[in-house]
Amino acid sequence: MGIRIRSMVMGPVATNVYYIYDEDTNEAVVFDPAVKGQWICEHLTGKGMHVNAILITHGHFDHISGANELRAASGAKIYAPLPEKEMLNDPSLNLSDTGYTVTADVYVENGQELMLGGMSFRVIETPGHTSGGCCYYLESEKILISGDTLFAGSIGRTDLPTGSAGTLISSVREQLMQLPDDVTVYPGHGGSTTIGEERKYNPFL
Repeated sequence: MGIRIRSMVMGPVATNVYYIYDEDTNEAVVFDPAVKGQWICEHLTGKGMHVNAILITHGHFDHISGANELRAASGAKIYAPLPEKEMLNDPSLNLSDTGYTVTADVYVENGQELMLGGMSFRVIETPGHTSGGCCYYLESEKILISGDTLFAGSIGRTDLPTGSAGTLISSVREQLMQLPDDVTVYPGHGGSTTIGEERKYNPFL
């Protein structure tokens, strides 16, 4: 028994929706619910889990469009980076073509420790893909939920509203590359990697 991470690929641009859960308590934390929040809740409930919290890495539509529905179905609070508040509430910035917006219950800041479902997640601000995006680090398990900041062999795109290539590269170098090599990185799209692999082989670094 212990802490486990699972993923579901969902939505129009194949977003990785992760959930981390404690096998002893069946408390689960969901990251970036892309779509179908009601279905996510039912899926986890069907596995005997309780959605304890909803964590958002950044405000783009493909990472938030199931958040309101998941909150309504589960009763869990939504946590999001404070600098993303404007993007979450502005469809022209979050790129929603349906006018979708999210108001978080809790806005988090760099370095903050979130104790959720018996697990401690550290907020690491990593602006660049968006001006206020972040990653969530579960140090006890050496798990990093990187959103669209860092990918296997790549970094997030920066040609969308509030993006900055220089800022993103600085965020990865100054924040994420300070983590141990054996930290597993779970990005918003595509397969997982490790900090060590990216330190050696990522062409952007």
